Amino acid sequence: MEERDLRDLVRFDEDGPRHEPLFETEHLWSEVVNLDRNQSLGTIRDDDSDALVLVVSGKLVVQVNRQRKRLEQWETALVPAGSDLFITNATEDPAVVLLVAAPPPVRRAVTE
Repeated sequence: MEERDLRDLVRFDEDGPRHEPLFETEHLWSEVVNLDRNQSLGTIRDDDSDALVLVVSGKLVVQVNRQRKRLEQWETALVPAGSDLFITNATEDPAVVLLVAAPPPVRRAVTE
């Protein structure tokens, strides 16, 4: 069994969202995303993986395709495979988000 304390992964960066890997196996991928005030993440999309968004702390606006919902601490959203995900910190306070996807998203080359 592996274990980690999420508090060890809470670090903010004023230049943008900070991604901290949590667990990754051949069947599951997870990371903690730390959003300082006025920061957002996305658009994220994976055609083969379902994802779960869990608000660990703070308040977020989560948009999945065209549906938007304001989520607070301990609330979750399901992101079906093939959906576009966009997350915005909804307050002046920092927010911490746990993202989980299964199966793990395929790493793709990024082109600019």
